[in-house]
Amino acid sequence: MTDEYEDIINLPHHVSLRHPQMSLHDRAAQFAPFAAVTGHGDATHEMEQTHTVDDELIFDDDEDI
Repeated sequence: MTDEYEDIINLPHHVSLRHPQMSLHDRAAQFAPFAAVTGHGDATHEMEQTHTVDDELIFDDDEDI
């Protein structure tokens, strides 16, 4: 299989003269997870705060988790 790419394997990396390189921050953002439900994290945090006593979570039996 390496024989198929022998002619290109040692070529230098192409850098476009027309398009500037993307910053590492922007590149990482493309692969970062996204919030499918906007505000879900805030709501979860708020629920944790309202149901926390002495740094332990309490759950109501009637409440779905």
